[in-house]
Amino acid sequence: MYYYQLTIPELEHTLKTGLQGLQEDEAAERLQKDGANVLPEKKKSQAWRTLLEQFNDLMILILLAAAVLSGMVGDLADTFIILAIVVTNAIIGFLQEYRAGRELEALRKLSSTQSRVMRDGKVQLVPSASLVKGDLVLLEAGNVVPADIRLTEVHALSVNEASLTGESIASDKHTHALLATHLSPGDCLNMVFKGTHVTRGRARGWVVATGKQTEVGKIAVLLHEKKTATPLQQRMKQFGKKISYLILIICLILFISGWLRGENPYSLLLLSLSLAVAAIPEALPALITIALSKGASRLAKQQALVRKLPAVETLGSVTYICSDKTGTLTQNKMRVAEKYDAQFKVPGSSDQNLFALCMALNHDVAYHQGKPLLGEATETAILEDVLLHIKAEKYEECQTLFPRVAEFPFDAERKCMSTIHTFGDSFLLVTKGAAEVLSVMMGTRKEQDLLQLHAAKNASAGMRVLAYGCKILPALPSLHDVREIEKGLSFVGLLGLIDPPREGIALAIRGCKEACIQVVMITGDHPSTAIAIARKTGIMDDHDRMLTGAQMMAMSEEAFEKEVEHIRVYARVSPDQKLRIVKALQKRGQFVAMTGDGVNDAPSLKAANIGVAMGVTGTDVSREAADLVLLDDNFSTIVRAVKEGRRIFDNIRKFVKYIMTCNSAEILIIFVAGMAGMPMPLLPIHILWINLVTDSLPALALAAEKAEPDVMHRPPRAPSESLFAQGLGYHIVWVGLLMAGITLGLQAWAIKQGIQHWQTMVFTVLALAQLSHVLAVRSDKIFVFRLGLFSNLQLLMVVVFTFVLQMMVIYLPLMNRIFKTHPLSVNELFICLLAAMLVFHAVELEKWLKAKWIIQKLKNK
Repeated sequence: MYYYQLTIPELEHTLKTGLQGLQEDEAAERLQKDGANVLPEKKKSQAWRTLLEQFNDLMILILLAAAVLSGMVGDLADTFIILAIVVTNAIIGFLQEYRAGRELEALRKLSSTQSRVMRDGKVQLVPSASLVKGDLVLLEAGNVVPADIRLTEVHALSVNEASLTGESIASDKHTHALLATHLSPGDCLNMVFKGTHVTRGRARGWVVATGKQTEVGKIAVLLHEKKTATPLQQRMKQFGKKISYLILIICLILFISGWLRGENPYSLLLLSLSLAVAAIPEALPALITIALSKGASRLAKQQALVRKLPAVETLGSVTYICSDKTGTLTQNKMRVAEKYDAQFKVPGSSDQNLFALCMALNHDVAYHQGKPLLGEATETAILEDVLLHIKAEKYEECQTLFPRVAEFPFDAERKCMSTIHTFGDSFLLVTKGAAEVLSVMMGTRKEQDLLQLHAAKNASAGMRVLAYGCKILPALPSLHDVREIEKGLSFVGLLGLIDPPREGIALAIRGCKEACIQVVMITGDHPSTAIAIARKTGIMDDHDRMLTGAQMMAMSEEAFEKEVEHIRVYARVSPDQKLRIVKALQKRGQFVAMTGDGVNDAPSLKAANIGVAMGVTGTDVSREAADLVLLDDNFSTIVRAVKEGRRIFDNIRKFVKYIMTCNSAEILIIFVAGMAGMPMPLLPIHILWINLVTDSLPALALAAEKAEPDVMHRPPRAPSESLFAQGLGYHIVWVGLLMAGITLGLQAWAIKQGIQHWQTMVFTVLALAQLSHVLAVRSDKIFVFRLGLFSNLQLLMVVVFTFVLQMMVIYLPLMNRIFKTHPLSVNELFICLLAAMLVFHAVELEKWLKAKWIIQKLKNK
């Protein structure tokens, strides 16, 4: 038996309470037994745990192993440098997550709410957290409902339950027992639920659930599912495994082959360590963290708060955005969208419109000039429309000329509201309500047909329809028989109201479609309303499908998974069904973002690959579940975030391409030289310098590269796509071979020429080859001179700065001692520069050949 099925006497017996409320000692005893009326909060991670989590990465663990190995063979300089990189990476990630947590905490409502309850037969103000089952709570317009409450007394009560059900229209409540079973919260019309808002009227009721037992609390429990890994986390995990296996195999081959040749094991260990240092992209984790952190900062300036750094690039992989309707796509505020005016004039007036007068008189909105309107959402929308067409002074004059003398409040049974006003020597009755109800109140068949015609037109467009009728009363009637008084009305007009789309939503959705991202609306609202908004925003076309929660419930899991990619609108769905939609899309290989602001959105926000919550209207529960919080509640910000995510991933690919090409060249140089019995081309400190300075600084500047022109006109990356897809792996191999060939060729030539400082030339040509390479990899398709050398000023400055540092290593005596280098002659430096520039021209030639191949392929089609 559910509480909504019980009569008031049955409920009183079940809860062991009464109409005078609980006694204080009984309330205290129940509080001790059931616990405080608060939602279970996720245990906050301690700062030291958050910091340690930054080290939970395979690449980081490999670096730490390399640092230990360096220390074991006595190279403490390498150990300290590697540890400094690892710690810097951890601190950057920790600070970003800590900052996001602080900003999210600032969004919370810090003030504890209080509730009016009846205890010991007296009305008292108590903290909402101390409410218990059986407490008699008093509610009025403006209150946030503090617990789940079964109503016992109602006076024109309307409650906005959008945060729980997704319904933008306030729900009218009553006290009668309901016979049905398994009702959703939106259908429990004799109950109100924790976290919803009273918009009109007043009521009393007994608390039937507190804390985690409330509907909100049950949803909060669903939030403990493990979060899905982001694409970057998945790709970097795969990359870390592959690079670690490769390093191990190559080092073993080098060590075993040298040992079999009878070489010194210590020298072999040093050579293997050099190879490990060359192979491990030490700076890559830090570079990715910094790139993501910069992206997070850019998004923060665009009103998007990133809670977890890897989420910055996740939107770049998104194939589906599942969006809640109310408050996300729409304004969560009713507006008059359509109006039919029967064009009657006020009796005795030649210019005053009767419909406008009825709209101005029949409402319960608190109006004070210059201040926000206070009242139920539908009624405030009507008065706002009135004030758009007449001046405030004119409106106030109407209230003075036609004062209200009687009122029949809106209730769920009659579905209408009537007011009586002084009208000269007579009285004016104005009735407003549901079209189907007012239709039978009309005085003539013609008026009934006219009302039904316009009502059907607006209802089919997904609007909430309200009709107006009025009549002149010769005397103030007895107020006992309401239904008799409201008969024989004249039809004066009709309104179509809707929660309109947010400004710029249609443009944002068009942007998503151009980026090959499907937008799906998921709402608890009525199907016709959902379809109307979906068509207005461009989510749904004529050939697209809509599914209701009931239809979805009737489908098997297998049947639903087959259809899920073809459905654009879901209406009348419950929170667990939203979760089912997200998971079904994920099973089909889709990468899903879920947006929302209500408590009912939180489980699907948590389960989605990336959850996007609203920062202004969003609930604390939804914000806690999300990865990204929109501080301006603007869906359009998501499109900018998608672009930023794609840009960041493109730039990550660019510096992975750059760093791994350089590292592959270093591996080949050391491996080939070791296998061929050549002198060691580079010392470990040379390799570390190249990896940390010549690799890292330019790679970091690549993170500032602007988005490619086609970034929002191409399909999202497949979530399973390798980091080395689309030719990146081939580029790393062939350019690495080219760099290694140039470097080893120069080494052989310099030794043959009898140049004593040939190792300095090898070191220099490899460093300068990498600088020429970074200029070429700024774009996969566009030539550098078309991009413009100054379009990424940061990179240009870094290249110049790095070149100067390399010259200091060659020509400063102190650096010569540290790096074991020797000054080069002008001719030797010129030879190194010419050899290095071969890499730049080779990569530019690759772009030209690719463009020719693509053009030829298109011609053949």
